Amino acid sequence: MLSRIAESMFWIGRYVERAEDTARILDVQTQHILEDAATDEETACRSLLAVMGIELSAEEKVGLPQMLDMLAYDTTQPTSMAYALGAARESARGARETLSVPLWEALNTTYRAIPAGQFKHMRAPFIFGWVRDRVAQINGTADATMMRDESWQFLMLGRYVERADMTSRLVATTSLTSAGGASQWNSTLRACGAYDAFLRVNKGVETEQAAAEFLLLDRIFPRSVVHALQRAEGALDTLEGTTRRAGFTDEAHRLIGRMRASLEYRSLHDLLADLPAEMERLQVTCAEATEAVTKRYFAGAEALAWQPV
Repeated sequence: MLSRIAESMFWIGRYVERAEDTARILDVQTQHILEDAATDEETACRSLLAVMGIELSAEEKVGLPQMLDMLAYDTTQPTSMAYALGAARESARGARETLSVPLWEALNTTYRAIPAGQFKHMRAPFIFGWVRDRVAQINGTADATMMRDESWQFLMLGRYVERADMTSRLVATTSLTSAGGASQWNSTLRACGAYDAFLRVNKGVETEQAAAEFLLLDRIFPRSVVHALQRAEGALDTLEGTTRRAGFTDEAHRLIGRMRASLEYRSLHDLLADLPAEMERLQVTCAEATEAVTKRYFAGAEALAWQPV
């Protein structure tokens, strides 16, 4: 497969997933800020921006409007939903001959809301639901119309590396703002579409520890960290194409597998002792795995860069 197409498919998966997960995180955090009178708005916004990779100086004032602009509407900010949707469409242009027509149309139609101004005029919480609905349509179209070839595997690899990273950020933000008890974890479970499944598994018993364990370690829930890492490993297995009897030559596979084993085989008590630090370690692993995938599969591809219209 051409490295250009492989890279485009990988980043389509990542950017589409990033847009959805950012919408989920913002949905939870804005609701928490608006409904909990004890929450300091500036502190909560700064914490969320830091978790999302945006560092602000002490002199900069930030509130809910500024946070939403940086994480939702700003087309020049790589952490924003608008940027992610635009970058996904630009990546799709690089793999146009590989995408099905319905998938291209779903990506392009979603993107057109940004330069047309429709995206900028949506307000929370409507915009969060709109992004999630559009991403569901894109993912459903991909599932229904793409062959399960190498292009599909790169799309899945990008999707699940990003999902592990973004779920870790959601868990980190919740662990930092959950002083009020289990209610914040319940909101996080709902944002992941996990609340009903969580209640079934835990027989209706809701605790912070059980919620964190479910989002991190459940092997069959599709948005858990361990499930995402398993699926990323599966995509790398298929792309490797050979059955090795010992070890791995793929550095990305080694990094992801080691992180998954570290999560699965440690005691829950140790894992939850410093949850934000553990989630930061997972995010570093996802970044290093992305770099390893780039070096192995995308060497020689032109760098993908998107600038807003």
